[in-house]
Amino acid sequence: MLVTFRQLSDHEIENYLSREPAYNCAGSAKSEGLGIALLSSMRGDDPNALVGLPLIALCDMLRAQGVAVL
Repeated sequence: MLVTFRQLSDHEIENYLSREPAYNCAGSAKSEGLGIALLSSMRGDDPNALVGLPLIALCDMLRAQGVAVL
C-alpha cells in the first residue's frame, strides 16, 4: 500500500492526535478513522481494502467549501 500524506499544518496534526491518538499504527494515522483526512491518496492491490464513499475526495471537497475537517 502506498500512502501519501497531504501538506499538514501543526494545528491539524495536533487536532488529529488529540481526537484519535494513533501512536500504535504506521505513520500514526488510521485510515479507517479520522486519519483519512490526513491523506491525499492511497494506492495498493490489497484485496481486503474497503470500497465505498471516497473519503479523501470528500475531505478535499469539504475543505474547498471552508469546512475544517480537523
